[in-house]
Amino acid sequence: MARDDEMLDNWWDEAYSGPISFMRFKFSKDLESADIAILGVPYDLGTTNRPGARFGPRAMREQSTLTGEFDYGLWPWDYHLAEYHKVIDYGDICNFAGYPKRMNKELEATTTKIIESGTACFAMGGDHFISLPLLRSHVKKYGPLALIHFDAHTDTWVDEDYNHGTMFYHAIKEGLLDLEHSIQLGIRTPNPQTHGIEIIYADELDELKPSVVAERIKARVGDKKAYLTFDIDFLDPAYAPGTGTPVAGGPTVMAGRKILKGITGLNIVGADLVEIAPAYDPIGSITAVAGATLGGDILYLLSEALRR
Repeated sequence: MARDDEMLDNWWDEAYSGPISFMRFKFSKDLESADIAILGVPYDLGTTNRPGARFGPRAMREQSTLTGEFDYGLWPWDYHLAEYHKVIDYGDICNFAGYPKRMNKELEATTTKIIESGTACFAMGGDHFISLPLLRSHVKKYGPLALIHFDAHTDTWVDEDYNHGTMFYHAIKEGLLDLEHSIQLGIRTPNPQTHGIEIIYADELDELKPSVVAERIKARVGDKKAYLTFDIDFLDPAYAPGTGTPVAGGPTVMAGRKILKGITGLNIVGADLVEIAPAYDPIGSITAVAGATLGGDILYLLSEALRR
């Protein structure tokens, strides 16, 4: 059961009332006793198609009032995160509108501060470019990391520009990734170079049971420290239309959730979920509902890794 002292004072109120934090955890900058910090990064200047992901963190928080409303946890997990860990909503990093270099510096410094305190970080984007400064921060502490990457795009385009389609190419150039233990899932756009990363394309993914996919990920990553990044356009646009670069032919939300739960046990040290652009949802914030739910699953993976 959730502990009241870990949650917002009125966390049991209806989802449509009261203050909004991710899954109703308390807002705090106190890292001394925190185990996991949730960080919003409202940045979308790295987009190459439709902007709007700067509104993603707020939308995820709003819809997480639903996913965080039960004191026995997020289904189908059998415990509440607050039973084992102090989770805080660290708020957003801001003051970089129009200044990508400033965002890079601010995000890397803030994330470094969080993880050097011994607190795991889950970041909410924002566009996918934010993964690069996040990786830089984590690699300072852990060394090169295995990448577990859910996406419709590889984001490894060979280009010296910095945007949300090139950041993992730059991560490879900077030596941030353990390529032999990295894997990408759901890819359904052309990119002739794999850079040594294993890829499970969307058509193959569609034919495999989520449990089989999870075992493929486990076999690839092994016992290596890993960083998990989830682009919401991994999902088919039927389930996540509110994103900058939707690609038809993707998995369902349930498939994504089953794969995530199936990789419990991996040594995941940091994570992000990105590319929710709520303005493109036709009705009902359905993309943010999916993102808030998957974001909850990712928090549980961080929790499981910490408990190990």
